[in-house]
Amino acid sequence: MSARDTVVTGMGFCLPGTDGPVLTAADLWEVASHGRSCLKHHGVYYGSVDLPAAVFDKRLPDLPGIFSRHYTNAHRFGLTSLVEASADAGLDIRAGHLAEAAVLAGRGGIDANVPSYLAVAQADAGTTLPHEAMELFVRGQQALTPSDVALVQGAYTRTTGPCFTVSCGCASSAVQIGNARRMIADGAVDLAVVTGVDVFGLEVIQNVQRLLYGAQHSYDAIRVDGMPELLPSFDRIMRPYDRRADCVNHGEGSATLILESREHADRRGAHVYGQVLAHAMTRDGLSNPLASDQSGASLVAAIRACLGERWSIEQVPYIHGGSDGDVVVTAFESNAVGQLYGSAAADLLMTSQEACFGHNGAPAGAVGVALTLLMLERGEVCPTANCEEPDERLTFDPVPGVQTRRLDFDYAVSCNYQIGGVKNAILLGSPDAT
Repeated sequence: MSARDTVVTGMGFCLPGTDGPVLTAADLWEVASHGRSCLKHHGVYYGSVDLPAAVFDKRLPDLPGIFSRHYTNAHRFGLTSLVEASADAGLDIRAGHLAEAAVLAGRGGIDANVPSYLAVAQADAGTTLPHEAMELFVRGQQALTPSDVALVQGAYTRTTGPCFTVSCGCASSAVQIGNARRMIADGAVDLAVVTGVDVFGLEVIQNVQRLLYGAQHSYDAIRVDGMPELLPSFDRIMRPYDRRADCVNHGEGSATLILESREHADRRGAHVYGQVLAHAMTRDGLSNPLASDQSGASLVAAIRACLGERWSIEQVPYIHGGSDGDVVVTAFESNAVGQLYGSAAADLLMTSQEACFGHNGAPAGAVGVALTLLMLERGEVCPTANCEEPDERLTFDPVPGVQTRRLDFDYAVSCNYQIGGVKNAILLGSPDAT
């Protein structure tokens, strides 16, 4: 163990729940450990956060109105999870405990930015009153770029440290966790805040569904062997690793992790959930920007690069998968596990909790790391939500049902992917794992 080891000391969320938003590590575990789905049916299945104004205002009571009244849901979700994670880590933002922290955001979608963009683009300079013009200026400056959440988080924490956004779809916060680990290992910072936040607008998903219904006839006319019989549909429930899996349900929300050097965490007596030991990423190398290599070769390369020569695959009895119910994702994961573990693959536990909250994009990496660390801490593996009848082609055990599985383990890998983009692997360990 080293003073520059990267440990996770805080978790905070703003995710879909049943009777209110999932905000704390305890809330997250209560949902995931029971394989509970918080998706709601709005013509399509969707994970809605439904953050009450009173909940937000209670946690962030001192925000200047000139800024806060122009926050999008991405801002609100990201600030809420930040406050929750800081409190969980025992850090007082107003006392300046994050004043030198790296504040790193992952963003994949732009739905939250569009209304602000249109409001500015369509404003008539000849008829807009001066105070309205000023309000539009503030609204636009805060919300027109993918750096929107990092911008307001950096201001709220008053950090003087690095503050930037990575945007690579569903892999965004996973990449930022890797960046934070490198910064801490290199001594650039002692403390990093990593947030993944996205808003996939319900209205957009509903309209996509209507468009696809209308396109099905034309699709039937051009479909050839090897192409699926039906275009994607969001009106069925997502079932990762289930033999009936045939769709993806989207959602919204935010997840924040507090990462520290071991020395910094020990000095202030912080509770340590676990360690971020290594991170690696690869890409399939395909020319198609929307495709993935179903052989799983790039995921194998990422996991092997992550383990390096210090750890072996035999030390990893659990992998947190990134399956969102897409059969292509399941295929390359299953093929990768077969290559990595050989005949021992059947004993590997590999689960996904995407069906708990919906496929929410950038938060997925941070949520996956948080859940995996909670599993390591408790010695229990959460089931794959909505998986009841495992696909017989799986090379691994997806832990179907609604109960956790006991497992005594010190190492795990968490994976996230951007379709057509990077494959991420993060090696996690218990607090004392070496």
